[in-house]
Amino acid sequence: MDLDTIGGYAFIAGILIALGLGIAAAVTTLSINIVTWLVAVLVILGLIVGFVNIGKKEMRDFLIAVIAIGVIGSANLGVIPYVGDVLAKIVAYIAVFVAPAALIVAIKEILNLAKA
Repeated sequence: MDLDTIGGYAFIAGILIALGLGIAAAVTTLSINIVTWLVAVLVILGLIVGFVNIGKKEMRDFLIAVIAIGVIGSANLGVIPYVGDVLAKIVAYIAVFVAPAALIVAIKEILNLAKA
């Protein structure tokens, strides 16, 4: 299995875990141990995505998308009737997933700029 395949699976797994965890956290009370482990998995998957999936062509677009996730996360989504809390939790866990990837990509971009 090549790195692109691993990176693709890491991205899909991270998004699915973030969605599932966000929905579950909004509708039920989760054990702190489960949440801790799943957040750790999201961070590891985010690091894999940052190292493997995001190349030079995608760096700026990815960082802009991460900024958009941050802006969405700062909105008061909880005021949306019926689905606001679920959306807020999903966005929060997606942010947990993409933050480590954004850190890696930002460092890679800084290094690329320093070489130029």
